[in-house]
Amino acid sequence: MKFRIYILLVLGMFIPEILCGQTAQIDIPRIEMMSNQPSPYSMRDWKQVAINYDRYVYDLSLTGEFLPFLKIENQGNNYPERQFFTLPTYVGSNDPERGEAINILPSLVGASLVGVDKSNQNGNNFVLMAQDFFNKKNGQNLYLNGNSSNSGHDWWYDMMPNLFFYQLYDLYPNMGGDAEFQFSAIAEKMLEAVKVMGGSASPWSHPYMTYRAWKFETMEPLMGGVTEPEAAGVFAWLLYHAYLESGEEKYRIGAEWAMEYLNSLTSNPSYELMLPYGTYVAAKMNAEVGTNYDIEKMVNWSFDRGSLRGWGTIADVWSGIEVSGLVGESETNTDYAFQLNGVQQAAALVPMVRYDKRFARAIGKWMLNLANSTRLFYHSFLPSSLQDGSDWSEDNDPFKVIGYEALKEDFNGLSPYATGDAVRGEWAKTNLALYGTSSIGYLGSMISTTDVDKILKIDLNKTDFFSNESYPSFLYFNPHNVEKTITINIGNETRDIYDPLSETFIASNVVGNVSITIAADQAVMPVIVPANGAISYEQHKMLIDNVVVDYDQHAQAYSKAVRIKALAAEQELQVIDDEIKVYSTVEYDGDFSELIYEWILNGTKQNESDSIFVFRASELGNYQLQCIVSAGEESSDTARITFDVLPEIEEPPIILAMLTEFLYASPGAEIEVSCLATDVNGGSLSYSWESAAGSITATADKATWTLPQEEGVYKIKVEVTDESDLTSAAETTILVRIFAKKDGEIIADYPLAGNADDYSGNELNGNLVGVILTTGYDDTNNAAYFFNGTTHHVKVDSDPKLNFTEAISVSLWFNPDQLPERESFLISHGSWQNRWKASITPENRIRWTVKTASGVKDLDSKTQLVEDQFYHATLTFDGEYMMLYVDGTLESFVPMTGQIKTTSLPLFLAQSLPDEQAYNFRGILDEVKIFDFALTPEEAKLLYETGVITSSTNAVSIQDLKIDLNPNPVTDQLNVSMKDESNIDQVMIFNLHGKLILQEKVKLKHIVIPFDAYQTGIYFIQFRQDGQILETQKIIKH
Repeated sequence: MKFRIYILLVLGMFIPEILCGQTAQIDIPRIEMMSNQPSPYSMRDWKQVAINYDRYVYDLSLTGEFLPFLKIENQGNNYPERQFFTLPTYVGSNDPERGEAINILPSLVGASLVGVDKSNQNGNNFVLMAQDFFNKKNGQNLYLNGNSSNSGHDWWYDMMPNLFFYQLYDLYPNMGGDAEFQFSAIAEKMLEAVKVMGGSASPWSHPYMTYRAWKFETMEPLMGGVTEPEAAGVFAWLLYHAYLESGEEKYRIGAEWAMEYLNSLTSNPSYELMLPYGTYVAAKMNAEVGTNYDIEKMVNWSFDRGSLRGWGTIADVWSGIEVSGLVGESETNTDYAFQLNGVQQAAALVPMVRYDKRFARAIGKWMLNLANSTRLFYHSFLPSSLQDGSDWSEDNDPFKVIGYEALKEDFNGLSPYATGDAVRGEWAKTNLALYGTSSIGYLGSMISTTDVDKILKIDLNKTDFFSNESYPSFLYFNPHNVEKTITINIGNETRDIYDPLSETFIASNVVGNVSITIAADQAVMPVIVPANGAISYEQHKMLIDNVVVDYDQHAQAYSKAVRIKALAAEQELQVIDDEIKVYSTVEYDGDFSELIYEWILNGTKQNESDSIFVFRASELGNYQLQCIVSAGEESSDTARITFDVLPEIEEPPIILAMLTEFLYASPGAEIEVSCLATDVNGGSLSYSWESAAGSITATADKATWTLPQEEGVYKIKVEVTDESDLTSAAETTILVRIFAKKDGEIIADYPLAGNADDYSGNELNGNLVGVILTTGYDDTNNAAYFFNGTTHHVKVDSDPKLNFTEAISVSLWFNPDQLPERESFLISHGSWQNRWKASITPENRIRWTVKTASGVKDLDSKTQLVEDQFYHATLTFDGEYMMLYVDGTLESFVPMTGQIKTTSLPLFLAQSLPDEQAYNFRGILDEVKIFDFALTPEEAKLLYETGVITSSTNAVSIQDLKIDLNPNPVTDQLNVSMKDESNIDQVMIFNLHGKLILQEKVKLKHIVIPFDAYQTGIYFIQFRQDGQILETQKIIKH
């Protein structure tokens, strides 16, 4: 208690006390550009806003336009035994029943933070229902933005739902359901991913993480598009909190790998909203683990404009209105702030101050600006003329609780303007965004006003998830140019108040209301601690009654301790008499040459004194290895590892492939399936086949599978066992279905032979932009177009004819001149965000993407493309399945339902969206066709082989008949000339659907066929002898 008495003698027992002599505060230049006292100033009661918002959007009894928002479904997709619920992303969403995790999960977290029990609200357990966003059914085993989604498109959409679930897991430790499995499964996926990306402890190395996204199912990166390296921060956030929850060191090591990558970057990785969470957990790991990440760099990155997307924190006044503190597109011709981003950045960076107090003043100042400016997203805080959805708000939102998605600096001369992307992108009828407002509870839980204008009470504990035991901790910033005295209420029990910034007790043995005076333009961080508690120190930490109150104390000198980051063997399994190498990775702030390594193997000290221990085990059994690293007498650390030494490592069989002739068959059909496997140990193999449906007759590696009588998707599995009873398993999927020819029309047909005209008769003509005529897939000169991959494209203006919704087929020939490490769009109508597209992935596969009322799905080819080769792709969706054919052969399929979404955007060849040329295709496109029905496998094959979808033109036998057709393209009449020796006795003409429109006996070697009565489009002329097809040729009618 001597130290405590000394403090009291210095301070005395008098309050209020003017706080001075603070720990050096670090200014953040971006924040210093903001006003200390934003004007105009109007602070909403954000906690009450959050409570009202939750009460409103979760009310099933609401009536009115686009109401109610909440819909409860009888069963979920991943947990059909439970109910599921949805909320629309926007007011007036075109797909109101498609809930997004980035909206729904934060709505649960935010409401819970302000005191609403979402596990028992009006008889509903919304927390349990939300577990359906864990994509278990499709094997992803992650929270994703939909409950039937795949990872690998956009990192923030894949990562943030998992972070939000972890927050819920912390708030509801007894949530039940599948929560414990989900928590562990997420941690395992994250750990596996950072290992595949290069994280290793033997020797130590951090991963490389500058990707667009990560496909967790196949553990492959998405290389194309704008990269999102800030995701490393969320990897670290998830893994570190998995470590705190489970105590498993492997997760802490994984967190350090990810964070070391983020820390190693030399330019701002900011993309969306993941970076602040990485900044927070970096500070937390520095404080709790003893890492040494550059927090000042990361905090500046979190506020500064990043080059990847132009994202940053706005410090500006628009038309006399202070908008500082908001986050979005900054330093552009017209800045664009988003509500979600500012609130989520606050949720991450406010608790960071507990772990790195050097930023207390900066964060306090920014929070004042953010909390003030956020009101501008809401109805009545701007004139109706500066909003694009005020009519709905006026009629339906009396409590002003649903904000706009975004705030734009200038919209057609109006500033600031409350708006968003939804109406322009055709996602919704309004830009009022639930997904932005659903996070408002985070803000409401952290801040409240005090008895002094513009001085906010900021709770540092509310969003500090998975925190160790802590006392009530707050932040107050005085924006005034004179000292101000505030009153805080500490409750009815006698307490002391400690301020980490001045490292003093500012009050002792106090109760109830306490006055604190804060110097001008300064901050204070009161921690409400037990009166007369026992003070102790652990390195940089000050504790009271064994609870940390200051993570950067200067009262007691210390040297930074030696820390063993990891102790790991080079190989996962150890074999007798083989070399075993173990790496000790150490973090130390001093001279590494001073470190002393001591190795103890099974209780016996070894002679090795290096950071790497190498030995050979001469006996089988369990070994225990201990490593002690010391720097003098005062600092040391110990780590242990155990492993078993085996007589040999036996490898299980390797299954190279499962082979079947077709991916589809009719109900009841018999198909042959074989398994190609090998035993690395050279022994014999046995095979066991099984399927949940149908019957199997098997002989070793071959099986005859009699398919079930009911249509559906079925799997057959084989388990291969070697002589040591080690097994491997694999399975393949078959679509059991009867494909019936569907009625429909060709919607657009682009031969691309000299123009971009549509020959379907629908006049959906395209506009050529910069393309170059070249040789087509069939070696015909000037019959296709080359696109340069940058600016070249074909644009077809929006037309209702393009917006059919029941089914679709798209076919085209293409030849990639380059296969860049980014996605390349072959054809797109609104892209994946709005309708459909076909593209080439960075892995050189064809990707077919369709957005329906039930969601968005991708389907990739098995074929990996090579440059300078023509391919024919046919892509279909029939309301039940998406299918992808390459060169007439079905390569992949996936179940998919719902009507195709519509869009007013143009159709593009070789480009994704208007003004978006980062993903343009480089290569040749030829013979592009769009149908409003799904082709059957037989029709897809015919289309590849003959260019038509009817058997009327099958069995083409190309003869050297030297038939001359002119002109072709034809306008009025077609002249047909044949050699004298030809024996053609009949000419037939078919339209594109195979319908016979002309049949004529041949009596002369020159005939004239009138074409003026035919519609513009493509036709096929067929020459026959005695009923046998001799030749078929294509005719274009202008």
